[in-house]
Amino acid sequence: MTRHSKNCTAGSVYTYHEKKRDTAASGYGSNEVRFGKDSLKDFDCCSLTLQPCKDPVITPDGHLYDKEAILEYILHQKREIARKLKQFEKQKKGKEDEVKETNLKEHSDKVQKFDDSTRATGMKEVLTQPSTSSVSNMTADKGKELPSFWIPSLTPQATKTELKKPDEKVRCPMSGKPLKLKDLIPVKFTLMKDDGDKRSLIVKRDARYVCAVTNDALGNSVPCALLRTSGNVVTMECVEKIIKKDMIDPTNGKPLKEKDIIQFQRGATGFAGSGIKLKGKIDGAVMQA
Repeated sequence: MTRHSKNCTAGSVYTYHEKKRDTAASGYGSNEVRFGKDSLKDFDCCSLTLQPCKDPVITPDGHLYDKEAILEYILHQKREIARKLKQFEKQKKGKEDEVKETNLKEHSDKVQKFDDSTRATGMKEVLTQPSTSSVSNMTADKGKELPSFWIPSLTPQATKTELKKPDEKVRCPMSGKPLKLKDLIPVKFTLMKDDGDKRSLIVKRDARYVCAVTNDALGNSVPCALLRTSGNVVTMECVEKIIKKDMIDPTNGKPLKEKDIIQFQRGATGFAGSGIKLKGKIDGAVMQA
């Protein structure tokens, strides 16, 4: 294949590159792209700050956060919920006041109409009604109507957007499930022993932590889990081959249950899917016959 084969226009075959280029230029069809390693979060990084955690905590669903970041998020969400509830209650009270005012006005109109009818019974005048075939717009009380659509009293009024009652539960920013402060579990990572390397954790991109039992390096391509009883992080291979046989935490000897083993929700490398979605897709317009 020559250097400029992708831009060759003398070929007799409609190549894959030409098809993709024409599809992107036309705006029709779906576009897909595979995420690279730089687009994926490392397993030990916070899901909010995307930086290595200083004080890591994990949710029961396996999403890792920095404690400072998730606390700020929970407090912010509580303030937002309180603000929205206040606006909703204000709107609700305004509607109730409006209904009361409407009912009071209807009652006063009925009383006024009754008074007018009783006063006019003794001195009613017989007025000749004009012909209905008249072309005048002042007959049959039409003079009180305003036919001009640009008059402010006849223009449509813009009503305020009706607010719905907000959800009073703080939800996890990743899973969308209800999240409480007591649900956060502290995480204890085991640092990789490397006396010669004095770089900070942020600079170390290859491996920063190891399994607390087997000392295997942890990364996006290695499934890992948290033991709730001790907070230590181990590989899923260690869980399947060692821990699940007797369901005892090897680091402190405490008994374990199935819910005490929390698997990390992690990213993936650019080469191994590892059960993680690595493709982004945008659906475009489609021509149908």
